[in-house]
Amino acid sequence: MIHAVLIFNTSGIARLTKFYTPLHQSAQMVVQKIFSLVCTRPSGLCNFLDAPELEAFLGPKGGADEQWRVVYRNYATLFFVFVVDGAESELGILDLIQVFVESLDRAFENVCELDLVFHFDEVHHILAEIIQGGLVLETNVEEIDASVQLAAKARKDSFASANPLSLGGGGLASRGANMKTPLGWLTEKLTSVGGR
Repeated sequence: MIHAVLIFNTSGIARLTKFYTPLHQSAQMVVQKIFSLVCTRPSGLCNFLDAPELEAFLGPKGGADEQWRVVYRNYATLFFVFVVDGAESELGILDLIQVFVESLDRAFENVCELDLVFHFDEVHHILAEIIQGGLVLETNVEEIDASVQLAAKARKDSFASANPLSLGGGGLASRGANMKTPLGWLTEKLTSVGGR
């Protein structure tokens, strides 16, 4: 099972934190501990490590030989970190991180740290398309992108139908074909005043 998904920068500032397991201490302390584990590793080492230090934060694992594992990838100034248990394949999680990053790239066209900061709701939506409750739902980047695009279109249509000032948007046209948009009405009134 996947117990946590974290994204933080090279300074240790969290840009995304999603926990699928209850925490025994604050999320900030967990992020700091994982950052201290990941940032001190030389670049030549593999991208996963056993982390018995996390038992204080996430609780002890059931089996005697089971431990928390941290699987991570470093892309430019961001660390993408997954905390998993022994049931997950480390190489499978590395592939899942790649799928997550490719999905973010499609949504934001070359994702950067600022995209994660200003569009955190979309980042959480993309993550929710991939993982729910600590279990992997989808790994096909095309399917993930299609559902994200569909949700964005639905959100845009909903905004257009609920906003009385939308320019020719959804809801006004459906209420009556002869109704004008507010901008059209105002333009007509202003031009009729000038014509007098």
